[in-house]
Amino acid sequence: MQAEVVIAGAGVVGVSIAYHLARRGVRDVLVLERATDFGAGSTAKATGGFRAQFDNEIEVRMSLLAREKLRAFAEETGVDSGYRPHGYLFLACNDAELTMLRNAQRVQHACGLAEARMVDADEARALSPAIGDASVIGGAFCPTDGFLRPLNVLRGYAEAARRLGVRFAFDVELRDWRTNGARVVAAETSQGVVHGNVFINARGAWAGAPVVPLRRNVAATVPTDVFDESLPMTIWSGDWFHLRVRDGRVLLLWPDDPPVDDDAWLAAVLRKTRERVPRLANIAIGERWSGLYEMSPDEHALLGRSADFENLYVAIGSSGHGVMHAPATGQLLAELIVDGATSFDITALSPSRFTG
Repeated sequence: MQAEVVIAGAGVVGVSIAYHLARRGVRDVLVLERATDFGAGSTAKATGGFRAQFDNEIEVRMSLLAREKLRAFAEETGVDSGYRPHGYLFLACNDAELTMLRNAQRVQHACGLAEARMVDADEARALSPAIGDASVIGGAFCPTDGFLRPLNVLRGYAEAARRLGVRFAFDVELRDWRTNGARVVAAETSQGVVHGNVFINARGAWAGAPVVPLRRNVAATVPTDVFDESLPMTIWSGDWFHLRVRDGRVLLLWPDDPPVDDDAWLAAVLRKTRERVPRLANIAIGERWSGLYEMSPDEHALLGRSADFENLYVAIGSSGHGVMHAPATGQLLAELIVDGATSFDITALSPSRFTG
């Protein structure tokens, strides 16, 4: 096999990159995927949160670009992304947490996220009837945060990419890069050698160092009408216990750190639910699953030219933000490869920050 651009990874990030390259006129793009079809990896396990409420400029700007693209997604690809601006509500239970949220909001406002605002305890409870925790003293809310459908975004980009001539090869696992000096000359795969001129690593949790996989769990209740789909993502900022409603079930999440075993995790989540969301105190769990975050050392993505090879690019290490930022990631990397410049400065995501 051979192509002008060879992308390893057909998750939502890799497929977004392929689409954006083809849209910018690159007609010979080949995407290699270790699974037998789309959506077999982390994309399918994602719960579909979308937010611009971050405490640093680069993440806010990535979200603002992604939001702009999600709003135009159906027109651009023919598929509804599922973006619904039901909001994210971060809760504070003490002054330190409230100060942390205020400081983050200053960054958000400076980046143009004017609609993000602080709320008092009464408004927080009005926004999220899930809150039954008397210790909540306030929080931060952004009404344009919300939810999307990860597999819809993947499907939209995949279908649009195929219409533009992108090729996909499944059941092909990358084993190594074949190099010559400062250049990659081929991808060595389970199905043979693939030659190309530009190579992109978008393999998610399987990307390799410095990215490491981190398992995250989700518990879904049985169907319930206790809360409806308009409930904002409700997050206790002290420990990041959070919940949302999807398809009539409440999804319960808590990023245990360090990770515990599955039964201990579920017991902790149910205890937190009883204490903080008493309306769900007796709810049964209908399903649980886990997915993998692709964690970088500083929990920011690596996006750009590899520090080791002049024609190898990476889009890895999104650290839990891969799906929400995929529209922006694809556009920015395509701009960098085709034009040599990006819509805004992404130096903060440079892969070279972990070298030397």
